[in-house]
Amino acid sequence: MTSSSTPSAAASGAPHDRRPLRRLTARGRDEGHRAATPLELFFDLCFVVAVAQAGIQLVHAVAEGHPGEGILNYAMVFFAIWWAWMNFTWFASAYDNDDALYRVVTLVQIAGVLVLAAGVSRAFEDHDFLAVWLGYVIMRVALTAQWLRAARSAKGPERTTALRYAGGVLLCQVGWLGLLVLPEGARPWVFLVMAILEMCVPLFAEKDRATTWHPHHIAERYGLFTIIVLGETIAAATVGVKSGIEENDALGELLPIAAGGLLIIFAAWWIYFVVPVHGHLRSNRQAFLWGYGHYLVFAPAAAIGAGLEVAVEQAVGKAHISTLAASSAVTLPTALYLLTVWALHSRHFKVGIAQQLVLPTSALLVICCTFLGHWAVLAAGVVAALTVAAGTTLTARMAGRESRERRATAPAG
Repeated sequence: MTSSSTPSAAASGAPHDRRPLRRLTARGRDEGHRAATPLELFFDLCFVVAVAQAGIQLVHAVAEGHPGEGILNYAMVFFAIWWAWMNFTWFASAYDNDDALYRVVTLVQIAGVLVLAAGVSRAFEDHDFLAVWLGYVIMRVALTAQWLRAARSAKGPERTTALRYAGGVLLCQVGWLGLLVLPEGARPWVFLVMAILEMCVPLFAEKDRATTWHPHHIAERYGLFTIIVLGETIAAATVGVKSGIEENDALGELLPIAAGGLLIIFAAWWIYFVVPVHGHLRSNRQAFLWGYGHYLVFAPAAAIGAGLEVAVEQAVGKAHISTLAASSAVTLPTALYLLTVWALHSRHFKVGIAQQLVLPTSALLVICCTFLGHWAVLAAGVVAALTVAAGTTLTARMAGRESRERRATAPAG
């Protein structure tokens, strides 16, 4: 990809200039030691507040016997959260200069996600998307201001790219008004159309010139958000188990769920981070597919925590749904997570049919665990743990075989 002709001081490796305001110029894609900043970590942490609210409402919907409606609302709300996070992440990878104005506009985006989080319950319960829409608009208008600032500092194709982003983001906000003014039955279609249009904005904006996002920085940012989402999943499951023990004294019923849930989450972390994916992000085509596909990593990862809460509530008699329904609330998002992680990056680092089949086979076995009644979650956790063991063993054997072959072919002496 083409880098900016006028890299910032940060791009050249020099310390950040702490003047109140400076040009927002592109950073270099090849700069070394690029890592997430404290502001980006704070940004991620605040976004998890919205993720937690979406998970809580998903638990309520499934536990009350409305899984279809709950999943649809969860998908729509989570898209707003994920897409706003993702757009800022890629922008920051290319243009973060960490001056005062950049920080203030980023804090405005954080305020927007908190407004969105405050409206999640009304979106689920009353189908009132006003607060969600308002929070989303705050985030997106703030990002538009960042793109306009970048355009002001750029020239030629880089300026065109920035202006396309700014215009596309603003136009999409007009379309999202359909969630407020159109009949309730039309809103899922509005969401589908607008989600597609939103995802087309980067493809259109960067068709002539790509932004200078940093592969290692992007991989780290996605990895950090995965850790935060998995951490929220553990927190949600812990609250559910704690409530079940304190209110119902049901330790025996909850131990298999708690043990299985921990095994699933530990395996989810291990499987995601076992390969250095930044080396795979070499072009916009690869990066867009990888980045967009993470909707099906983050959303299921967060939904696993909601599913564990549902399983706990069903086990202690608080959720009036079948054991099969409660089990599927854990096993289905777990299987989707395993398949998506394999499709996005694990398969690019697997050698041979045995390694390639580990995660897809594991996903199928996890789904089969759904039918094991009260032992379903524990069984799914055992499958997840065995998946890690199998993958590690196969990788070690492959490395050992390659090492022996190198020694056999090395010249003597």
